[in-house]
Amino acid sequence: QYMLAEIFKNMYELRAKKCRLRERYINIRRSLPSDMKKERDNKICSFLLSLASYRYSDIILMYFPCKDEVDIKSVIIQALNDGKKVALPKCRKEDRSMQFYFINSLNDLSQKGAFGIPEPSETLPVYNPASDTRPAVCIIPAIVYDKEGFRIGYGKGFYDRYLPSFSGTKIGLAYNDFIIDKVPRGKYDLSADVLITEKGITAINTK
Repeated sequence: QYMLAEIFKNMYELRAKKCRLRERYINIRRSLPSDMKKERDNKICSFLLSLASYRYSDIILMYFPCKDEVDIKSVIIQALNDGKKVALPKCRKEDRSMQFYFINSLNDLSQKGAFGIPEPSETLPVYNPASDTRPAVCIIPAIVYDKEGFRIGYGKGFYDRYLPSFSGTKIGLAYNDFIIDKVPRGKYDLSADVLITEKGITAINTK
């Protein structure tokens, strides 16, 4: 019983630490001047498109940016123009699961999802990481990353549940001052393989 209480205490402390960091950096991100944010976004997108793992991947899993996130809509459009298979996520609140659906254009994001973010329709083809062997990368949104590629997201756990089934390259995007020495992490947390900021590209895990 003592060990069980200790486990719950550690879990609570981990969540509390993550929550404090999440709130702090969300507030910092919201206060970024729009021209500075746009300049940083453009640099990050340029670095992303220059990656060998982007060029040699057939499938690109991306996200539709909410207001304060790194805006990668230009990369979605470019990837489609480059002939890549582009997929975006659809989230289910009920079981906190997520699936990626292939889109042909941004017009396919015609539905507002569980969190008010445009999502693809379930009538579109779904990406199955277990059976699809084509080279793939996943662009992972986050609020803050650390130097080892671990992240703090929004605390909903969608990517934490999805990423163990994904064997391709995981790419984290963040502004340079949102990379800290170390984020609190649990045993199920996974790290990105590559980090991209407006300052450049850092390889974390090489495959």
